[in-house]
Parts: sequence; C-alpha cells; structure tokens
Amino acid sequence: MKIGDRAPDFEAPDQHGNTVVLRDLLDVGPVVMYFYPKAMTAG
Repeated sequence: MKIGDRAPDFEAPDQHGNTVVLRDLLDVGPVVMYFYPKAMTAG
C-alpha cells in the first residue's frame, strides 16, 4: 500500500479481544491505521 491508498475491508481484534470491522469504523468517521515493529526487534 502507498500513502493515501484505501485499505481493503478487514476484521481484527481490538485491545479487549473484541472483533472490529473496518467498514463499521468508517461509518463513524475517519480511521488512521498505524503499523509498528514488534517490540524488542530491529526496525
């Protein structure tokens, strides 16, 4: 993906273990996704 590309719809667990669906979040407002390296790894 490039900056500005639209992400495909997906489901993922939140910090409480509940399933979150991207399309549901977009119904509420803008969504920012941030990816970071796993803790204690190079990068």
